[in-house]
Amino acid sequence: VAIKKINLEEPTSKELSINEIQIMRTNKNPNIVNYIDSYLVEEELWLVMEYMDGGTLHDVICMTYMSEEQMAAVSRE
Repeated sequence: VAIKKINLEEPTSKELSINEIQIMRTNKNPNIVNYIDSYLVEEELWLVMEYMDGGTLHDVICMTYMSEEQMAAVSRE
């Protein structure tokens, strides 16, 4: 598993976190990281999700070059 820690002391983090959990709970798909559970630990919300090898999506976006055709294929999938 992977755990995403969200600091709830930030003004918009509570609202965004609730939306994220609601979306992840209702959308199960073999092509996306699936939500497992969440826990409140002091002032942090811990989201437990499937572990995906290869790094974060941010790393993939910043370190990968794709042509327009490749981006279209990935978006279609």
